[in-house]
Amino acid sequence: MKLTILGGGGFRVPLVYGALLTDRAEGRVTDVVLHDLDDSRLYAVARVLNEQAAAVPDAPRVTATTDLDEALRGADFIFSAIRVGGLEGRAHDERVALAEGVLGQETVGAGGIAYGLRTVPVAVDIARRVARLAPDAWVINFTNPAGLVTEAMSRHLGDRVIGICDSPVGLGRRIARVLGADPKEAWIDYVGLNHLGWVRGLRVAGRDELPRLLADADLLGSFEEGKLFGVDWLQSLGAIPNEYLHYYYFNREAVRAYQQVEKTRGAFLADQQARFYEEMKRPDAAALTAWDRTRAEREATYMAENRETAGAGERDADDLSGGYEKVALALMRAIARDERTTLILNVRNQGTLSVLDVDAVIEVPCLVDANGAHPVAVAPLPDHATGLVCAVKGVEREVLAAAESGSRTTAVKAFALHPLVDSVNVARKLVEGYADVHPGLAYLR
Repeated sequence: MKLTILGGGGFRVPLVYGALLTDRAEGRVTDVVLHDLDDSRLYAVARVLNEQAAAVPDAPRVTATTDLDEALRGADFIFSAIRVGGLEGRAHDERVALAEGVLGQETVGAGGIAYGLRTVPVAVDIARRVARLAPDAWVINFTNPAGLVTEAMSRHLGDRVIGICDSPVGLGRRIARVLGADPKEAWIDYVGLNHLGWVRGLRVAGRDELPRLLADADLLGSFEEGKLFGVDWLQSLGAIPNEYLHYYYFNREAVRAYQQVEKTRGAFLADQQARFYEEMKRPDAAALTAWDRTRAEREATYMAENRETAGAGERDADDLSGGYEKVALALMRAIARDERTTLILNVRNQGTLSVLDVDAVIEVPCLVDANGAHPVAVAPLPDHATGLVCAVKGVEREVLAAAESGSRTTAVKAFALHPLVDSVNVARKLVEGYADVHPGLAYLR
């Protein structure tokens, strides 16, 4: 089976390949094609993969190419993990937003909109090529903003594109762990949009254990989200929010913390990864060791500003292992082998949330089989969550409309309507600022 990874020179690709190396079952991936626009990054990642495979018999064969059509032809699965504008673009997203006093995070608020505006046209082109060159392939979208990009691609690929994120998986795992339950045996009642969702229940053997957690202040304050949001706020919500909702519930504090740091997250990662890729140019460099070291630093500093604002301290060791590659592998296995499973995924709504139309991409538990991912019926969200979901989905739709039409006016509307921007004048300045630093936004007129 052939797997094509778009963004194949990306830093997290070895996580995916490492997961593939553990799969020895019939029908596994035998060929991996890495596609990227940057030859040197492809070379660096291929070196890491080669070291990963050194002690594994019959490891998946790896090839690399800068030709997109060549990479897509004959693919059974396509992982889309592109970053339009690179990490330098992410750093620009942060700086332009913070200069206007609003959040520049890559998937939330102004930064997420800017990233979406330059990514959607590229993702749509990829979707059209997939439909033409690999019509039977399944696309698993990692590209952020994951929900928005998945919805853009679904307009051309229908339900054959599925978005994934490791945030809900990690959240469910932490809740189960603190309750003494096996995450594999727990049913997680989670619903929302990507980076905008809530756990409303966690069932083990048919019993909802979340009320027990919410009633125990010591237990609730013992894990990442309890430290990040505070026990009182979680008890008030009666649910456990995705960590990215910290940007909404504590927005002023988050913006202030980001304005005070020496380097934004994007700038930090850009410098860190530049050192890694530069090191990979040395023939004698230990590729896998260098990658492991860099990844550990990356994970340990994840959302550091938010944790500092909340006084949450360092991340727990169990939360440093990532997880999105495991979700991707489980999804691929379920479809390729009809190994039925349940995963939290980004898929078309299909009536699951009545407040949104059937084509709106949402993040919910899905039953997965050979026919794809099927969203599970969920209870309605409370009013406060419904309002936030509808507002952000409305913004996503304006981003899609701006990307399709090239309308700068529509782009301004997208920024102005976001709850974390809340000013038409600021929205206009943001569009001007982003257009100045991003060549990929030249299409906005």
